This record gives sequence, structure tokens and C-alpha cells, in this order.
Amino acid sequence: MFRPTRFLQVAVASFFLSGCASSSDQSSHRMLDADKAQNQTIVSNERINSSRTQIPGQAATPMGDFVNAQGALLPEIHQFARETAAAQRLPLDQVEALLRSARYNAAAARLMAPPSHGGRIRRAWESYRKRHVDPIRIRRGVAFWQAHRATLDQVSAQTGVPPSILVAIIGIETVYGQFTGNHRVLDTLATLGFRYPDPNRPERQAMFRQQLADLIVLHQQGRLDAYTVEGSFAGAMGLPQFMPGSLMRYAADGNGDGRIDLARSIDDAIASVGRFLQLHGWVPGVPVFAPVSLPAQVGPLLQDGLAPTTDWTRLKAAGARALPGGGTRWETQPLGVIDLRDEIRGTHDYRTVTPNFFAITHYNRSYFYAASVAELAREIARQTGYGGPDRFD
Repeated sequence: MFRPTRFLQVAVASFFLSGCASSSDQSSHRMLDADKAQNQTIVSNERINSSRTQIPGQAATPMGDFVNAQGALLPEIHQFARETAAAQRLPLDQVEALLRSARYNAAAARLMAPPSHGGRIRRAWESYRKRHVDPIRIRRGVAFWQAHRATLDQVSAQTGVPPSILVAIIGIETVYGQFTGNHRVLDTLATLGFRYPDPNRPERQAMFRQQLADLIVLHQQGRLDAYTVEGSFAGAMGLPQFMPGSLMRYAADGNGDGRIDLARSIDDAIASVGRFLQLHGWVPGVPVFAPVSLPAQVGPLLQDGLAPTTDWTRLKAAGARALPGGGTRWETQPLGVIDLRDEIRGTHDYRTVTPNFFAITHYNRSYFYAASVAELAREIARQTGYGGPDRFD
């Protein structure tokens, strides 16, 4: 039995997260964020300590170590250290020592930079799906399920999240632990918190500063070693790619050893994914996609956001009809109608989604991501024969 661990409550907003717990954002950034999330574990760690590149709109400051020539923290970072130490009741000298060791991560800054052409990246559902619902993840997902079936069944029984969904998320995030990232998290969070490469996104810089504060708290609690812990270029860690704030609030001790290790304990990783989805509104016994045939005029029903905006009564009134499969419990749930659009091919894939779809978007805000998790889960379940996330009849 896994034991949820109580954590300090902190204001945290994450966006890939991978896990990472996610915050709301405009739909035009969904594809960009999702694609970056998938690149995060395979990019080499480039640290350029002596760089002096200036970001447009910011004053010229050293872009290597976050200290001046005398080794003291730069004023902005020193203020952050004082505020964090005071807010969390931490020893200021230890917080400052940790921040003095941070190094500028050029790869993280480059991968977070807006497109060089200045335009919006066109969304392409079919291409995205092929990259993530792929033979490698399916094959390894079947093997992962077979190897850890007892833990998956246990966590599923406790959280209501199907084993196939738990397997699919870990598969999409890190290919079952193969790619967990080799960037020192302290460096990436300091870089993105104080040198974020897009001056038009101050909320993102603020979010990474909060994650940096969370990392410092976890370090002081002895929950991890911030001097050495590694993760993605965005600061996500372990098999499920949890940001520090998500680790603090949602991670679970899956093997009962009294500690949480998302990098080496598969039981902890599975339990943490289940707890994350459960606490973000997963409804047991409800499919991710409702079995609905939508009317020809679907435009007025479409939504854009991270919460359902309609229900079955209104959809039926608009001409929708139920299809076999998926049970009937979904009919009492709030629903959404989304478009998995492929702007390259000029196609539309309209789906009726349940609260469970939106629970997955808290892990990663992208509609494409949530749909890929559900489809990967379905394929893995089909090959294992253990049952999938979308049939309850």
C-alpha cells in the first residue's frame, strides 16, 4: 500500500509538467509546450558559465554564474534568497550558498526561447500522435505492465486510475525511465527563473522562480540533494517527470520505505502518477473519451480551455447521440468537445471528453498530450488483454 505524504502547501504553477502539475495558458502555446516537453529528456546539458548574452528588454547582467566578480549573489538573486529564506523559515546562509553554486544553462534557455521566425507553430495532431503512440512505447509499455502488474493494480484500486493510464503517462514522459534528463535542476530553474529567454512571458519566469523556491525547500527538508539532482531542461525529475512543486504536493511513497524516490523507485513513480491524477479530479469508471457521435454542425459545441463546459443534456439537444461502449456513467459528468486539429493536413478530429481528459491536462496542458496518453493506454491495454481506460460496459 502506498502512503500519500503530506507536504507544505505552496503556490505553484507548472506547465509541462511533465508532470508536472500544469497551469492554464493560451491555446496557441499548447503545441509548443508539448513538443518541448518531449524534447526535454534527450538534449545534452550545455553550460556556458562565461556567456554574456543579453536578453532583449533586460539590463545587461552576467549570464554565467549568478554572482558578481567578488562572488556575491547578484542583487535580484540575493533578494530572492532573502525572501525565500524568510517565507520558508530557512537559514539564509544555506540558501545563499546553494544559489551561489547555480550555473547558467544555455541549453535550457535556448529550448525555451520563442520561435526564431516569430510566428506560431502550426499544430499537427497526426504527426504528434505518431511520435508518441509509437511501437517502442507500446512494446515497452506491455513489458512494463507485466513486470509491475501488482503495483499497478494496487494503485489503480486506491486511486481509480486505470493501470493503462498510469503506464502510458510514464511511457510518454520518459519511455519508462530511459530518458529522465541530465540537466542539474538547480541550474535550469535558476536560468529560467532569472534569465528566461522570452521577455513577453514574465509569468513563466515567475513560475520557475517558485519552482526554484520549492527545490530549495525540498533540499532543506532532506527530500533531495539540490546540489546534484538532475532532470529535464525544464526542471522535471524522475520517471514521471515531476517538477519540485508537484513532488512536494502530490508525490507518494509507493513502496512504504518512508521516502519518495521518483528516479529509482518504480513503485513511487506509479503511486505518484496515480495520486496526481486522483487529486486533479479523476473519476473512476469513466472513460477519457465519451462514446458520442457528434452532429455535423460541431462548431458551436467546441471549447478551448482546461475545464469541461457542457453536459450530455445539452449535447443531446444539439443532435449528439450515444454510441455503444464506455458505459453510461459519463452521461452524468460535465463534458467538453474538443478539436484535435491538424493544421498541416487541414483535418479535424472532434472528440467528446470527460473530466478524466482534463485531469490529464493538469499533467501537461496540451490537448494533444492528453489524447496521446489515452490512445497509448488503449493500445497497450489491447495488447496486454488486461482492459483499457475507455470500456466499462
